[in-house]
Amino acid sequence: TGVQTCALPILLAVPPEHWEALRAECVAEGVEATVLGTFEATGLLRLFWHGRQVAELDMAFLHDGRPPVTRKATWSDPVETPLAPPAGEDCSATLLKLLSMPDIASKEWVVRQYDHEVQGGSVIKPMVGLHETGPSDAAVIAPVPGKWKAFAVGCGIHTRLGRIDPYAMASCAIDEAVRNVVAVGADPAKIALLDNFCWADTDRPEELGLLVRCAEACHDLAVEWMMPFISGKDSLKNEYKGKDRRIAIPPTLLISALGQLADARQAISMDFKSAGHHIYLVGSSDGAFAGSAYAAIHGLSGGRIPKVNPLAAKLLFARLHKAIATDLCKAVHDLAEGGVAVAAAEMALAGGIGCDLSHMAQAGSGLNNAELLFGESPTRFLVEVAPEKAEAFENAMAGSPCHRVGGTVRDQRVRIAGADGAWAVWATLADITKAFRGALPRLLGES
Repeated sequence: TGVQTCALPILLAVPPEHWEALRAECVAEGVEATVLGTFEATGLLRLFWHGRQVAELDMAFLHDGRPPVTRKATWSDPVETPLAPPAGEDCSATLLKLLSMPDIASKEWVVRQYDHEVQGGSVIKPMVGLHETGPSDAAVIAPVPGKWKAFAVGCGIHTRLGRIDPYAMASCAIDEAVRNVVAVGADPAKIALLDNFCWADTDRPEELGLLVRCAEACHDLAVEWMMPFISGKDSLKNEYKGKDRRIAIPPTLLISALGQLADARQAISMDFKSAGHHIYLVGSSDGAFAGSAYAAIHGLSGGRIPKVNPLAAKLLFARLHKAIATDLCKAVHDLAEGGVAVAAAEMALAGGIGCDLSHMAQAGSGLNNAELLFGESPTRFLVEVAPEKAEAFENAMAGSPCHRVGGTVRDQRVRIAGADGAWAVWATLADITKAFRGALPRLLGES
């Protein structure tokens, strides 16, 4: 007659003097909590059923007595190959096509079907901006009424890199998840991570090799950035084996980041706030294209593999967080799928304010138009800064790549200059909004 829900059990080690306080918290939240036993200095695991002992195992056997499992994993380092953009490409049309990709297009159709108010504690919602149509980098929630301490939740995923370089896939996913929560104001020194692995059959050495490389990246960045993995989930053997074919899912790692904000009032959204402000590109652009959205829409392979520089990223995150916390930024948006062009278009449509990125060439010397506009180098942001705070912002970012590439305008359009200084992208906010907001309804037959 009712709806039952279940959750995975969690085992906690609780000092006896804290048990009643924990039990009271569980009762308040409607969570069952039971004392299962106690730790004893016997070196034995003893199990009881209704007071009768039913098992006894030596802990030495549990830890060291089982035969080790040895499995074969194979892996070959990737070889980068050139990616040639189409000759005579219309970059404005490419931008609109990217904005219509299901990966990038607005998820509003899904988001608005679910409650994201969280008992009135939402500070930044999944959709932000003038008409709440822009894609927020992360959600920010202040869970305790009357208290300003808050937390941010963001995600990162780079599935197309999985079979190209799983190490790059994992590091870019972690970098993106962290970028998302830093972009809304979270302190990079107080971030925890969660992993969700979806893989094909790891009994095959080549699939296990991909998984090992992915896990190595998780270890390396977690240690370098001092960001612990506090939970996660894996789903392996996701493939179909028929008489004449095998269908295996691509190696996929979804990373979620949880970050703390000391004061929710310092949270910042990604929508442009006013015309006449400066726009900065923060981070290093190398035109990485492997596994990119751009490569996908053109059916291309190859390109430079995106690589995260852990130390440079750590310093950049800290500097940008300080700039946000000291009110130097009006809007911050991370650069993900589609690169600079997509990020600028999203910020413009969210705020209802146009932009001219007229100095893009200085942010990526030697890059062609496609690499400059649509490349997916990691650890990058677009930042809106008021003119009177420009010098302070540049000083705050000193030591990290930071280029003033343009400004916000009243005109309802996005213009972006290419490598030669000429306008390579020129699109109206109406066309941008139609491509971005209309894609999923069209695909689902609801437009």
